[in-house]
Amino acid sequence: MTIKKRFLRIAHLLFIGLLLIQLLPDKSVKDVHTSSLVTFAVIFEAVVIVASFFIKKEEGLSLLLDIAGFIYVVLAVWSLATAKFNVLNDMLFPSPGKVIAQFAEDRAKIWINIKSSIGITLKGFLLAVAVAVPLGLFIGWSARIGSAATYITKFFSSIPPIVYIPYGIALLPTFKSVSVFVIFLATFWPVFAGTMSGVLGVDKKIIDSAKVLNVSKPEMLFSVILPASLSQIFLGCNQGLSVSFILLTSAEMIGARDGMGYYVKYYSDFGDYTRTITGLLVIGFVVIAVTFLFNKLQQYLLRWKR
Repeated sequence: MTIKKRFLRIAHLLFIGLLLIQLLPDKSVKDVHTSSLVTFAVIFEAVVIVASFFIKKEEGLSLLLDIAGFIYVVLAVWSLATAKFNVLNDMLFPSPGKVIAQFAEDRAKIWINIKSSIGITLKGFLLAVAVAVPLGLFIGWSARIGSAATYITKFFSSIPPIVYIPYGIALLPTFKSVSVFVIFLATFWPVFAGTMSGVLGVDKKIIDSAKVLNVSKPEMLFSVILPASLSQIFLGCNQGLSVSFILLTSAEMIGARDGMGYYVKYYSDFGDYTRTITGLLVIGFVVIAVTFLFNKLQQYLLRWKR
């Protein structure tokens, strides 16, 4: 790609526009931390420019610049509506610079809460996958049992896992174990249903070919049927992962003493909406990052299907 295609793009003009907006006088009576916003924008733009050197495909570069441009537009509109024209209530809607400054101030505390949330999610998610995939393979292997189990799965998966929290609190020793239990239920049913759907949908010709080669049942399940079912299994895993973060945040807001849900709930109770919005944004970025990494893993494991 040419220099023009790499660096003379609309996203970079939007970055300049964001900086020019910061030259406008502030109408908010509170400290809007313009310097924090400018510092963040400059660092982010520098990262985008450096990344542009290494991205070889035009599609990947366009995606990066589109995301960067979108972020610049959001920050510009947010800044205009808060710090520059004070259209929004500055107590409920702090300026972007103030949120960035708050994140920098609370970064150690936020990092501890992120580790707690991700740790609980991974425990429940991995435990559910470890149970649901083998069980789905064995049950889905029998068409008769698999058809019946499909309706049972639909029944139990229709019950929101969060309603089990009172029983979990009564039966389990700590709230973290309750959270892991809720994540397990949220993930188990989509993965189990996806595994069974994948097994039942395997092309009969593949199974017949394996039988001709006298493949044993364990090899049939784990070397033939499992790879052929991976697409549906990952579909269930994606659903379970998305629901897991929603339920975990809800659970942490009910009775946890750490985690990002607790961070948001704790400060919202005190009317600290700067930290509340900071927590909401961090949750969004964490979910995007985890989902991105999981999709990369999925692409790697399914690379043979390309």
